[in-house]
Amino acid sequence: MDAVGFFLAQLEREQALNRKVLQQVPEGKNSWKPHEKSMELGYLAALIAQMPGWIAMMIATDGLDLDDKESGDKFQARASESSEALMKLTEDNYAKAKSALEGTTEEHLGGPWAFRMRGVDLNGGPRLEQIADAFTHMAHHRGQLTVYLRLLGQKVPATYGPSADEKVG
Repeated sequence: MDAVGFFLAQLEREQALNRKVLQQVPEGKNSWKPHEKSMELGYLAALIAQMPGWIAMMIATDGLDLDDKESGDKFQARASESSEALMKLTEDNYAKAKSALEGTTEEHLGGPWAFRMRGVDLNGGPRLEQIADAFTHMAHHRGQLTVYLRLLGQKVPATYGPSADEKVG
């Protein structure tokens, strides 16, 4: 399987998990956080919903500089005011990622991509590796969100295996 095919299959799997988890985010609790150093619930949920769109951005650009107001602000997550808006955000970003992957080449995926801030490359390398990192980063934050859901008394859906609220098989 080529990288494009691999990423398309991974996008389908991860988006299905995103949907399950994001559907459990309660409305009216965007500012809730489990600790003063933690992200707010609304920001974290929006970040996960937006992250598939990072793949499209990584394919379309050679990097992201957070100091560049135009591009930095564009990828800054903002809490959604309703479950419907949150689900629309994730579906729109999924569609962008899928389209970008379907329109790219193996050669392009091998090209460089860098994440910068304050003139420093925080992360960089072949676009292929950076996209793989985006998937693991998304899974990390989705796991974080499941902890928030548990603490709020919401159901935690099964993701990579069963949960106390959803048996598998």
